[in-house]
Amino acid sequence: MGRLPVITAGLSTAILLSSCADAEPNAESDSAVGAASTPASADTDTSSASEDGEPFTVEEQGSYDSPWALEFLPGTEQMLITTRTGELLLRSTEDSTDAAETSVEGLPEDIVVDGQGGLGDVVVAPDFEDSQRVYLSWVASGDGGTGAVVGHARLVVSGSSAELQDLTVIWEQRPKTSGSGHFSHRLAFSPDGEHLFVTSGDRQQMSPAQDLASGLGKVMRLTPEGEPADGNPFAEEGGVSSEIWTWGHRNPLGIDVTEDGQLWVSEMGPEGGDELNLLQEGENYGWPEASNGSHYGGGDIPDHSEADGFAAPATSWTPSISPGSLMIYQGELFSDWTGDAVMGALSGQALVRVDLDGQSAGEEQIWDMGARIRDVEEAPDGSIWVVEDGDGAALLRLTPPD
Repeated sequence: MGRLPVITAGLSTAILLSSCADAEPNAESDSAVGAASTPASADTDTSSASEDGEPFTVEEQGSYDSPWALEFLPGTEQMLITTRTGELLLRSTEDSTDAAETSVEGLPEDIVVDGQGGLGDVVVAPDFEDSQRVYLSWVASGDGGTGAVVGHARLVVSGSSAELQDLTVIWEQRPKTSGSGHFSHRLAFSPDGEHLFVTSGDRQQMSPAQDLASGLGKVMRLTPEGEPADGNPFAEEGGVSSEIWTWGHRNPLGIDVTEDGQLWVSEMGPEGGDELNLLQEGENYGWPEASNGSHYGGGDIPDHSEADGFAAPATSWTPSISPGSLMIYQGELFSDWTGDAVMGALSGQALVRVDLDGQSAGEEQIWDMGARIRDVEEAPDGSIWVVEDGDGAALLRLTPPD
């Protein structure tokens, strides 16, 4: 891969080389495409590629059909890869396109592969080195519709085989509903390992995001066994409300936590209005009552404002980039990026970095990757691994230039 140009806010929409037409039907790129723009409160990096040089080198590590999530296994030289179509793969992190790879057995038998639905996220338990426990999300049917579910299992590796044992469902998206979009179902643990956060999209229904009796359009805070966590803001309401941490979300496809416990979510807006949000207990993030984007077909939505009673995004993008993942970089290999948000853009076909300073989002950089980016993960050595979206999607390893 050649030089990757730095794309800065406010440039021509021609710079991002994608369009909604080249996305799979009903994919998470259902918004207008163009260069990013940020609120006036955010500083934008205006340096050019020629001034900065290449920020990273890219090495291809293989290719996959419909990959969805990456996860490195601590204490090993292995990683897990999920595919939306229902595969879990265990592969060596050896720097080679011929790295050893095993198909993991024991996956759920009820995975519904339809539209945006299928096998989703995978994360390891905080005590993985002792428990060998992994957490998965997927889409299942029931009650006349479909919805996301989360389960955990023990990953048993023996020689060239691998299996999930004692798979247990611990959470279900409620209510089940029709349609095949906006499941979200990304997973993240708090730094102390006591809380599991689950993103639950609005299922393209919009209004349930403002209904505390619905589990759609929310971010949930659970125990590692899937119970509502103690101290949740709406615990007294009972039912699904007791799981809710924040509400008013559309399609939060990225979630991660900083080392000091700040919880961040990247979220797809409608036609414009993609967001990066700092999540605070009990806050309402406005969807569909407030958005910096518009409804498809041009219908207006009030922009976020100080007087609307909703939590405004830390930064947003109009036209859209379609953030499909989020990682808070904790390593030292990219020393200038430590503590920053790194996102993969689907329709934007880009890698996005946003400087985080405590609870504030500052300057950002966007690098054209020439393909839809599905997930971004940090390896134990501090390198950044990126997987593209769709069939024949490349798995890439990013390291600083020599």
